[in-house]
Amino acid sequence: MASFERASARSCDLKEPPICKVGFEFSGHLYAHRSLGFFIFGEIMKILIIGSGGREYSIALRLQESRKHELFFAPGNGATSKLGTNLNIKDYNQLAEFAETEQIELTIVGPEAPLSDGVVDIFKARNLNIFGPSKSAARLEGSKAFMKDFLARNAIRTAAYLNTDDYDSAAKFIDSLTAPVVVKADGLCAGKGVIIAQSRDEAKATARDMLSGESFGEAGKRVVVEEFLDGFELSFFAICDGENFVSLPVAQDHKRLKDNDEGPNTGGMGAYAPSPLASQELIRQVEEEVVEPTLKGMKAEGNPFCGVLFVGLMVVKGVPYVLEFNVRFGDPECEVLMPLIDGDLGEILLNAAKGNLKPVKLKDEFAVGVVMASNNYPFSSSPKAKISVKNVPENSHIAYAGVSEQGGEIYADGGRVLVCIGLGKSIKQAQQKAYELCENVEFDGAQYRKDIAWQMLKGRE
Repeated sequence: MASFERASARSCDLKEPPICKVGFEFSGHLYAHRSLGFFIFGEIMKILIIGSGGREYSIALRLQESRKHELFFAPGNGATSKLGTNLNIKDYNQLAEFAETEQIELTIVGPEAPLSDGVVDIFKARNLNIFGPSKSAARLEGSKAFMKDFLARNAIRTAAYLNTDDYDSAAKFIDSLTAPVVVKADGLCAGKGVIIAQSRDEAKATARDMLSGESFGEAGKRVVVEEFLDGFELSFFAICDGENFVSLPVAQDHKRLKDNDEGPNTGGMGAYAPSPLASQELIRQVEEEVVEPTLKGMKAEGNPFCGVLFVGLMVVKGVPYVLEFNVRFGDPECEVLMPLIDGDLGEILLNAAKGNLKPVKLKDEFAVGVVMASNNYPFSSSPKAKISVKNVPENSHIAYAGVSEQGGEIYADGGRVLVCIGLGKSIKQAQQKAYELCENVEFDGAQYRKDIAWQMLKGRE
């Protein structure tokens, strides 16, 4: 198995594409963006996108930039209706029936829950093209115990761990570790099932609460206890077709709510890509020591992996360790990866879904994304607030997430409301564009970090 050679705009003989300015009008103000050169090729397709967040919006935006595909969203959000048609179909069998009736040529699954629920299997039973892993393959994310045991079976580097449903065994293993200690609920917990305990006593209490079902219900009745790794985190993404893969730019996200990585953990307050922290040697290591054996192992076990493999890495003294697998694009990482992909995204993902992945060209640019969130995020909901966009500077655009539409206006109606994305030939340029856009977006109670990409810019001023 081998990864395809990645290509960037710098290594491509094609001329620089023209700047295309795209915008939608919502009650008189510019709604979408003006940025992103592209080439148009391939056929117009009917494409269904499952999900409702900024990730799904950014995928749709990229699809429309490469070709004016006909898009459907299930369920979508208040802004995706300007890119396509929102569907109120929650049952996966009914959704597959819709796709069959409407002759949908490609379905793209955004979030993890539908994948773990088996939506891909339902669509494939009708011979429909769908980009994402099967229910069995999605266990790489859906079960932390399965994932850790898979890594061990395939000699893929990860933290020392114990997978157990017995408290006494967990407590004994915790006593063998030095604090901090990591305790993870086995199942999906909406990103909240990983606790870094600062003492052994805290780790034992956490394990007890999880195993009793008090913390996360059934998802916590099996736990993974593991050693704490101290290094820096990176997000590695690969598009896979079951056997081959192509690597996308390595990203870095920002989980903490406040500047200087302070405050509570969130779903992500911003991201940038590509990260200069990922050297070519490190990328080679991850491809050869993580992605290749993962695809080989999954195929050998009868679960070939097709979709996005998101490898959460901890780099310790230059050595990559696998913290976790996700089986879909991260959010907000997806929002900064999409503008860096050259060519027709629909064609790329359709080829992958058919098991015939082709090389992917990447743009020689940087992207920085800044999440604008509601005032009470991540603790509780906030009142709806009208969003006003005064101007969208060149080389920037918005990915809408937690929003609704009312009377032609877009309202903040969720925790993470939108992402302001800036592009540039350097991280600094991309960061400046992202924050210039942030200053042009207003809604009551808006909060956002002022230091996204600080890791790369600190000391470079």
